[in-house]
Amino acid sequence: MAEYNQLERIRLQKIEELRAEGVEPYPTRAHRSHTSQQAIAALEAAEQAAPEGQPPAEVRATLAGRIRASRPMGKLTFTHIEDGEGKIQLFLRVNELGQENMDFFNQMFDLGDFIQAEGTMIRTKTGEATLLVNEFKMLAKAVSPLPAAKDETLEDGTVVRHAALEDPELRARQRYADLAVNPHFRDTFRKRAAIIKALRNFLDDNGFLEVETPILQPLYGGAAARPFVTHHNELEQDMYLRISFELYLKRLLVGNLERVYEIGRDFRNEGVSFKHNPEFTQLEFYAAYFDYLKVMELTENMVAYVCDTVFGTRKFIFEKEPGKAYDIDFSTPWKRLEMRQGILETSGVDIAAHTSAEDLFKAIVAKHPNKSPDPKATRGKLIDFLLGEFLEPTLIQPTFLYNYPRDISPLAKSIPGDPLTVERFEGYVAGFELCNAFTELNDPLDQEQRFIDMGRDYDADDEEQHPLDEDYLRAMRYGMPPNGGFGMGVDRLTMLLTNNRSIREVLLFPALRKEE
Repeated sequence: MAEYNQLERIRLQKIEELRAEGVEPYPTRAHRSHTSQQAIAALEAAEQAAPEGQPPAEVRATLAGRIRASRPMGKLTFTHIEDGEGKIQLFLRVNELGQENMDFFNQMFDLGDFIQAEGTMIRTKTGEATLLVNEFKMLAKAVSPLPAAKDETLEDGTVVRHAALEDPELRARQRYADLAVNPHFRDTFRKRAAIIKALRNFLDDNGFLEVETPILQPLYGGAAARPFVTHHNELEQDMYLRISFELYLKRLLVGNLERVYEIGRDFRNEGVSFKHNPEFTQLEFYAAYFDYLKVMELTENMVAYVCDTVFGTRKFIFEKEPGKAYDIDFSTPWKRLEMRQGILETSGVDIAAHTSAEDLFKAIVAKHPNKSPDPKATRGKLIDFLLGEFLEPTLIQPTFLYNYPRDISPLAKSIPGDPLTVERFEGYVAGFELCNAFTELNDPLDQEQRFIDMGRDYDADDEEQHPLDEDYLRAMRYGMPPNGGFGMGVDRLTMLLTNNRSIREVLLFPALRKEE
């Protein structure tokens, strides 16, 4: 049971008093004829249409919203309410309402309460668009005050917000309160929705079909991550929350659905960081007769389309950490950099000259004695170490890093003449990975051998291991067209385009440790 503080107990008492007077503090019905911005626009339209020197036609409106500020001044009260589109002022006056209703409002309505108000739109002496209230109604009584104690309106009309909710941990735990008191964060999630809509529109316009694949899967695959495990009672078997859509989407290519995509949730049972959340939104697409070069071109054009459509610019400022901001330009084409060359330039180690894990480990230690890669790591993981330690932090402007080691890319085609390197790229921006793509492997015999190699080279509990998927191999044996595949974290793209340095800021309900 909740423990109420003194202020909450006062509000609970008001609820009892309202009901005793026959007023329901949570009525079933509500009415609104205009949003705040629609009412202001209607007043402006009436003013523009009025003949010069004549008053505008009367604009009647019924508004609804949360009380954010209130200033009783004897026989009149100025109140600001907020709805989903913004704020608007209410003007309550004894002339229209009578003293009894004025007293009722000032005594029973508190900051945070939802109110319905009907009246006429006017302009005050300060020029503010305002509803002159003739009638009002309680819509919902707030028991707990919002973390923002109040909005103070100064004599010059300036609104000053006091005690805004700022603590990141509390904001993430109480997102409902965060959204209620920090309107600029509501804008972030509106932009996120617009970003996803633009991604869909671009892919739809380019001949892709949006599909849905299983979230509960009998066998996980398609990425290097540890899955979440659950149990299906009726089927009497363990199931996995998907870590990727890949293997199911590529099955559809076998069925002659040539261009498919999905935007949805993936689940990976791994660490939490500024760019990782166990549950996240992913975009994946697969296109028959594409290779990774065609996917590169489609990717940069898709991101440019999102920038143009949602923001009207391809240039953004991204503050990765306090005092460290980057000017990011998503104009096409993006820079292309081969992984081998990039690692050589930043670390001094030539990965092509060291074809075994043992040799590569020795080369790293010899070049960087203060670094400490895992001596038991595979060659692929050692290359990943070099990437993260030396190259990745330098990739600030949008860059396609391409040609990856085969042993960390078991689903990609090898470069002709180089069996240790595959046609894979990752897109990097602001020093972290944004997207990942391959020229997809469509040889079922090669794919089977790679699954076997992975099982031999990695420990059973290694999150990099891909389990052997017999049904996926069966699908491939029916014949899979050559194709290019792509995956991108929608959350990370939103971070970059809305200048939020933490993934928590672009997830409505991020994963958090249990509150003690």
